[in-house]
Amino acid sequence: PAILRCLLNNERVVVATNTIALQEQLVGRDIPLLVETLGERGVGWGMPDHAPELRPVLVKGRNNYMSIRRLKLASERASRLFSDGGSRRTLAQIQDWAYETTDGTRSTLPMLERPGVWDRVESDSGNCMGRRCPHHEACFYQAARREMEKGNLLICNHALFFSDLALRTRDAGFLPPYQHVVLDEAHNVEDVASDHFGLSLTEGRVRHLVTTLVQRRSGKGYLAHLAKHHKEPDLVESAKAAAMETDGACVHLFDQLLDLSRTGGLVAGRLPEPGLIDNHLTHAARTLALRLRDLRDGVGEIADRYELNSYAERAQAIGEAAEALVDQLVPGCVYWVEVSGAHAGASAPGGRVRIRLACSPIEVGPLLREHLFESEASVVLTSATLATRSVGEDEPVERAESAFAHAIERLGADGSATLQLGSPFEYESQVRLIVDTSVPDPRSGGGSEYLDVLAERVADHALTTGGGAFVLFTAFSTLHGVAERIRGRLEDAGSPVLVQGRDAPRSELLRQFKESPGAVLFGAASFWQGVDVPGDALRNVIITRLPFEPPDRPLTQARLERIRERGGNPFMEDSLPRAIIRFKQGFGRLIRSHSDAGRVVILDRRVATARYGRLFLEALPPGLTERVETPGGFE
Repeated sequence: PAILRCLLNNERVVVATNTIALQEQLVGRDIPLLVETLGERGVGWGMPDHAPELRPVLVKGRNNYMSIRRLKLASERASRLFSDGGSRRTLAQIQDWAYETTDGTRSTLPMLERPGVWDRVESDSGNCMGRRCPHHEACFYQAARREMEKGNLLICNHALFFSDLALRTRDAGFLPPYQHVVLDEAHNVEDVASDHFGLSLTEGRVRHLVTTLVQRRSGKGYLAHLAKHHKEPDLVESAKAAAMETDGACVHLFDQLLDLSRTGGLVAGRLPEPGLIDNHLTHAARTLALRLRDLRDGVGEIADRYELNSYAERAQAIGEAAEALVDQLVPGCVYWVEVSGAHAGASAPGGRVRIRLACSPIEVGPLLREHLFESEASVVLTSATLATRSVGEDEPVERAESAFAHAIERLGADGSATLQLGSPFEYESQVRLIVDTSVPDPRSGGGSEYLDVLAERVADHALTTGGGAFVLFTAFSTLHGVAERIRGRLEDAGSPVLVQGRDAPRSELLRQFKESPGAVLFGAASFWQGVDVPGDALRNVIITRLPFEPPDRPLTQARLERIRERGGNPFMEDSLPRAIIRFKQGFGRLIRSHSDAGRVVILDRRVATARYGRLFLEALPPGLTERVETPGGFE
């Protein structure tokens, strides 16, 4: 339909998906297939001879592209910019790749020893010379932009689309005008939109800018290079001092946040009021931006003017973000601190503590209503998991619409038409659903006894199918506790064990699972959705616990409070619908083609015993018959 809209009406359609894999599938496989199906110039579809050509374009964010000019500049200055061998080897790695790449995007770039070096060579709006650039015609980003402007079917990801939408609120969008939007995988829209309409600041972001300018120990960096060429050395020294001042203010600000977190000064990580910490970072970063602009105005080489402009913009943005977050200047948001790494008990490179100060709108619906749904473009939101219950063809319209009530309310899509279609799969014959009530209620404490029983049942169910199983968890602590208890038993039975967070990165785990007959993969949040394993490799999905969001997550907590304040029921209006949608996503991992078959096992007895448990089963495709397994056998 989107293709026909482009061709019959000469309009532009944007299709946004959440995952890169799906974007590449659309451009590389699905669209060419559909174009071939339409036939030469759309014969049989009522297209006039003067119908335009279809011009599909995969749209990526600017920082995915290499700048030829900046790569050349970094290569010429490598000895003064990079103090360690790893960075210089990484630059050489990028240089070798640059001779071979056809699109200049980092999607084809091999894994880098020092990923931060990419920052020196990426295309950057604040550093772009436009038509004045000697490489303008050969520029990968400019070529991609020209293609985008000519395109009438634009494929992008949610992050790029909502980044553009947020910029449009400030009259600064980068997508060309469009008449229609299709948001696929739309169950992710609320979270992605919240991120892009909010703010965040990390210590790593600040320190990266500072070390790019000047490295405290070696003295190398961009300003060290500039000192040899600038006609006013005192200005360079002043900029170095400002960079060091910014570094110190950054450390002070994030140390205060860490102290608040460690001493219990924050409940669930939330910053309850503005001004809880001293903020010297805003003044220091703004001073740094000013010093860099002073340098820019007096530098001789035009390339350095653009470099300095980019660094000044980054420093200014850091100062503004720090002020807005510490003083809580963005209304309608919840503010919080995230601590990960060594302090949080997770693995982090070098055992470092990572701290993020952030805010997001508690309700993104009003923003989407104003800037998306009330715009001139029409919008289609589509997903297999937007509805909270399955509705039959003969059921009344009111019941069909109520199945989408949660999505409509949270997204601000009031007045939307709704449509729920049946699946092409025959779930009643392809899926065997088992509800195992022999595991204690997970709310009973989740201690050692609970983990012992849960692990035993996971092993039993996984071995029943000879492996080929996803075991889905809602918490890494439970995941790792169960995996440790039964790894040996599974491996002795010939089932390789793959554990998220321990054995390999997510993509590598998935590759190993597909290539290892009988493997059992233990996965958390990211394996509940967006994972496609058709065929016999996956024949058993084990859901260990109903996927309710942790109530102490800052944004979740704030949403529930907002519902309670207006007299609503937070559990029924928000917590339960979100858990049902995530539950459907987990269930959906099993059947990915007409030939797939297997079982879905639910190890949370609340599906059978809680008043709301039946709602989870009603959300699954109709026709399924569940077997209930109790401590004494099957009912």
